[in-house]
Amino acid sequence: MTGARGGGRITQDMYAIVLTGGKQYQVSPGQTFEVDRLPVPEGVKVELDQVLLLQDGEKVVVGTPTVPGACVVATSLGEVKGDKVIVFRYRAKVRYRRKTGHRQRYTQLRVEDIRLEG
Repeated sequence: MTGARGGGRITQDMYAIVLTGGKQYQVSPGQTFEVDRLPVPEGVKVELDQVLLLQDGEKVVVGTPTVPGACVVATSLGEVKGDKVIVFRYRAKVRYRRKTGHRQRYTQLRVEDIRLEG
């Protein structure tokens, strides 16, 4: 994995592309990745059932739009905060300056298993 938020290409035998929070993530067993905040406590297993693509060695299953019977089982590792984003509003010639910051919350997940029923 190359990115802190789950980006980058993964070259392993088994992986899946899942959809959660309106974003797509390429995940493989044992991988840790961050998704937009989910309302689950730490240590709870989460099933991501919107699997768009599944590859197991040479076998590739593409969903239309999702793969029926496929799910990714992940364990929640808790919430983390992202990098701070500075918002600076400025209007010229009227002495208007406002500086605020924002830190997005993410849920860290560790992929335990990728299942395909049937």
